[in-house]
Amino acid sequence: MQVIRTIAELRDALAIHRQRGFVPTMGNLHDGHLQLVRQARELVGPAGAVVASIFVNRLQFAPHEDFDTYPRTLERDCQLLEGAGCDIVFAPSEKELYPEPQGYKVSPPTELADILEGHFRPGFFTGVCTVVHKLFNIVQPTLAVFGKKDYQQLMVLRRMTAQMALPIEIHGGETRRSEQGLALSSRNGYLSEAEKTEALRLSRTLKELIARWHAGERDLDGMEAQALQSLRDAGWAPDYLTLRRQHDLGAAVEGQPLVALGAAKLGSTRLIDNLET
Repeated sequence: MQVIRTIAELRDALAIHRQRGFVPTMGNLHDGHLQLVRQARELVGPAGAVVASIFVNRLQFAPHEDFDTYPRTLERDCQLLEGAGCDIVFAPSEKELYPEPQGYKVSPPTELADILEGHFRPGFFTGVCTVVHKLFNIVQPTLAVFGKKDYQQLMVLRRMTAQMALPIEIHGGETRRSEQGLALSSRNGYLSEAEKTEALRLSRTLKELIARWHAGERDLDGMEAQALQSLRDAGWAPDYLTLRRQHDLGAAVEGQPLVALGAAKLGSTRLIDNLET
């Protein structure tokens, strides 16, 4: 496995590969990331190249968020990626990827990007789309794999790829969970052992929201308000808990596939999760 830090060197290394699978990450990897790499490996086959990028993207962090303290564990990450079947790790410096201030940015449509995560993290999806579009231009993959845990992000990037007519297949990877059911996340490392147990309450609350819908309840505003209050009563600071249509994150409609999504802060750690139904 190669570890490459410059765009020019990466393009030279990829020149011989027609099939390229790509998994963008910010590092501090867990088995959820590695499963995306394994999925990319299977999709491109033994003759294709699998590239994983490791880059903590300043553009998607608000000033009060954890950009400076976000864990950077490159040596460990590379060991894990090699074991998962990765061929190339692209780990550029900030100066390599942004040699000058990034004045040109990709702004997704407000109806998708300014709800849920975008509402509570203004500018987040512009930062995500800008760096992913730039990485797509650098790697020029035939396919890319993103995790379903970041459900809204996957939808935004899938639509960006389609609207920009990029010749890239976007694949979603299923959310990986601990044995106890906690969605794997790089930010889980911020949690104490007691908080890791308490963190399971988020997915349980989403399951309860789904169960009430399937039982015939249709006062969605009331159901969501009660779910939010149940987390507050347990000491959380929730941003949203909601039931939406899978295909566009619009309001839930009977007879259509739905997804329950939630984001909440436990102590100082903000967690997200979702469950399809």
